[in-house]
Formats: sequence, C-alpha cells, structure tokens
Amino acid sequence: MKTIRLDEYAPLVGAEEIAEIRALAACLGSVSLQHINSTSQGGGVAEILSWLVPLMQDVGIDARWTVIEGSAEFFEVTKAFHNALHGMSVEITPEMFALFREVGEQNLRKVDGQADFIVVHDPQPLGLIAAKRQGGATKWIWRCHIDLSEADLRVWGFLRTYVERFDAAVFHLPEYAKELPIDQFILPPAIDPLSEKNRELDPSEVQAVLERFGIDPEKPIVLQVSRFDRLKDPVGVLEAFRLVRRSHECQLILAGGSAADDPEGAQVLAEVRERAEKLPDVHILDLPPTSHREINALQRAAAVVVQKSIREGFGLVVTEAMWKGKPVVGSAVGGIRRQIIHGVTGFLAHTVEGTAFRIRQLLSHPELAAQMGWAAREYVRTNFLLTQYLKNWLLLLLTVKHPWRGSKQWAVFAA
Repeated sequence: MKTIRLDEYAPLVGAEEIAEIRALAACLGSVSLQHINSTSQGGGVAEILSWLVPLMQDVGIDARWTVIEGSAEFFEVTKAFHNALHGMSVEITPEMFALFREVGEQNLRKVDGQADFIVVHDPQPLGLIAAKRQGGATKWIWRCHIDLSEADLRVWGFLRTYVERFDAAVFHLPEYAKELPIDQFILPPAIDPLSEKNRELDPSEVQAVLERFGIDPEKPIVLQVSRFDRLKDPVGVLEAFRLVRRSHECQLILAGGSAADDPEGAQVLAEVRERAEKLPDVHILDLPPTSHREINALQRAAAVVVQKSIREGFGLVVTEAMWKGKPVVGSAVGGIRRQIIHGVTGFLAHTVEGTAFRIRQLLSHPELAAQMGWAAREYVRTNFLLTQYLKNWLLLLLTVKHPWRGSKQWAVFAA
C-alpha cells in the first residue's frame, strides 16, 4: 500500500486544517482499526480505502485493510442484492440467502478480534458481524456506500438482521438511512486531489493519452467515466449523444471497466458496443482498474462530462470531474444532487432529452462551461477533499468511542 502524508495537503487546505486534524487524532489516542470490504480494485470503495487507510496510519491509527474471499456464485448473489437494494426487480431465492450466510462464515477468520474498531463496507461482508463478541470492547461500524431509499423489502429485511447487530451505521446522505435501533451517521465521501487520478497533468501528458486511444483532440469531447453497469445507463448516454450529434460535431467517450465483485460488467459492455456500432465518433474504452492517469487525462480533455446514472450512491466520478474544472451534466439522483448545484456547478437532468439539451447548451456556450467549471472546482475544494473526509472520520470514531448516554445518536459529519 502506498505511503501518504497528511502534510502534503497543506498547500491545498492550509496548515491550520492539518493541525486541527492531528489534534483530533491525538484526542482519539492509540487505537487500532480494521476496514473490511469485498474487492481491492475497481469501484469507489476500494479507491477511497487506498488513501484513507494510509492517511489514518499517518495520524497515528493502527489501521489495516482486509478483503473477503468469495466464489463467482457469491458475487453474482451480492450483485443481485446490490441491484435489489437500488430498487430493481430481481429474482431472489432462499438459496441465495443461504450462500450469503455460508460465505460470511467462511470469512470469519479474517476478523481481527483485538481491533478497537471494525468497519465493514457495504452488504457483501455483513455476515462477519457473527464474530462480534457479546460485551466485547470492539466497536463495529457498517459503512454503507449505496442508496437504500428504494430498497427491495425482502433483501433489506434479510440484511437488516445483520446491520442491527452493529454499534453504528454510516451513510452518504440522510435519505439513504433506515430506521435502525443503532447510532447512525451521515458522512459524504471525498477524493484525493494528489492521487494519480486527480493530480495536475501537463498538457503533453493529456495529448499522449488521447493519441494512444486514437481520439481527435480538436473535436469537442463528451465523456462519461463509470463501470459498465446498467445503473450507470451507458445506453442512455449513447442515445443522448445521438441527439446532440444532430446539431454539434463532437465525439463521445465511454470509459470504464468492471470491479472484481461485479460479474455483470462484461455483458453490459457487449450490449454497449453493439448499440454504438451505428453511431459515428464513439470511443468505448474498457480500461483496467489501475488506469488512473488515463482517466485523469480524459477528464481534463473533455468539454462536457456526463453522469447519467439511474441510481447512484454518491458519484465520486462527478467529484473528480468537478475538481478538474469541468461542467457536469448529471442525473438528478443520489449524491449527484448534492454535488451539482443546478445552473451553478453544472446541470441536473431527468431524461435522455434533457441530458442532450444541457450538453448542447454547454457546447454552444464555452464561457458558461468555463464559469461552471470554476465554481465546481471551488465547491469540491471546500467540501469533498480527503482532508475533510479524514477529519469527519476522526469525529465519528470519537463519537462512537465516547457515546452520549441515554439515547440513540444521529449525527451529520459534512463540510
């Protein structure tokens, strides 16, 4: 795991902010923490943990990151659960619940029973709560990165029996939370501005990436970066681009890949390629999860960035594009609504036609696009950088370690 030093971010956020974070960590004292999730590469959770864990280590927390193991069949089950939790109609069988329990039991050996805190990310590792000891000192926290507002009642009812055994649950947004008998916290995610995906790039680096993928740097680029997942609606992006092409000479890039715990990616990619065959100037880039520099360059080269999700946890790809000073046209769903201030930091859209209209508006008015891009970068700098996220985590851990007595806790940790 890479080494990250908190002091490196002082030029971006100020020395006082760095000092405040270290003071909070000192209040927490010498503690150990284990993060557990289902994949080490691909998707926002793995990306967040890749910098959050070393940053926690830098401020004095004995933090580590563990990934559960599971068969392809298990990840097909958890993908079905994922879709159902987002409100999709999915066939769920008793055998799926049985396999979920079985894999949870097989991974219990991965739990560090001596840790002061265990943070379980998303539904896949929920079964590990069986390792919690009655009256034990370890505090168990469930970190949910998905939108549960329209969750299938059967799947949520099953998973809820696990969640209720935790000491606390953490959600991106208030509307994602559920009625639970445990403490709940709201903590939006963030990006690392110095990572390979978000650092400043020399124009020659951007040019080299475009040349490698055969992309014309002179023709305006409309870009969506996301996993090839139906919930990201890449087919809808193709349809919006078809409408835009009627009046604007431009090109579309759909860039992304798949995560190890998402077995549907290859099928969705094949469908997208088939749909794109009849459209000119479409580049479909199936990238490995380590393509951070390439994503960075594509976002910096884009004239307009799109995120046409049907459901979205938070949408860090929107945050990344905004940090690079790009106007984003995003669906009015999930955390995208908390990032895009309509008409200020970008545009929110509800339909394919609305998405196409806003793309055309930005392509036709580059001065408006530039103004929105500046506002977008400032909004991210103030609210969604990793220093703020680390500070919120420290506040959360302090609150869980020293709970208020007499009532259930509800707290919002946001800039």
